[in-house]
Amino acid sequence: MTESAPMPGAMPDAAPSSVPSAAPTLSGGNLEGEWTRVSTKYAWADLAINLLLVLAVAAVFVVIYLTNSDDLPIPVMIILPLVIVALIVNAILAFRRVRAIGYILRADDLLFRRGIMFERIVAVPYGRLQLVDVTRGPLLRALGLATLKFVTASAATGVQLPGLKVEDAETLRDRLVELAEIRRSGL
Repeated sequence: MTESAPMPGAMPDAAPSSVPSAAPTLSGGNLEGEWTRVSTKYAWADLAINLLLVLAVAAVFVVIYLTNSDDLPIPVMIILPLVIVALIVNAILAFRRVRAIGYILRADDLLFRRGIMFERIVAVPYGRLQLVDVTRGPLLRALGLATLKFVTASAATGVQLPGLKVEDAETLRDRLVELAEIRRSGL
């Protein structure tokens, strides 16, 4: 197999990066395109937090039941187990919920999506970014993940993008700060 020589004047192929460039990735301005998903490791962190919440509520129920087993009102006997079941269902949906989180870098803004039943899509214009912050709690740090937080002039468009690999979060932060500076200087 022979390798063909590049044509004169042709641009060399760029190396793929884990963070997309700011070039438009959408066709015709609609929401079609390749969503960049967060790490699947984040689902384990989400599951662990939800299961800890289930255990805490179950422990409260057991303590209440053991201390007042004779005179517990019926609503408490019904509501607390229902809350525990709802929290277990929430924990089971952790993997699907994490799969629904994604983002797209477009020419003028970043699109962020999350939610299963109630999908939320937020467009954050680069020129409106005031702060881009990378945070890592103990659980995310143990998994090698980080959360990227965006602060804009509007409180409604504050976005948290959880579950990014640390390198990807830092690269994306730097790219967004660069794009924000370019957009603000053009105002």
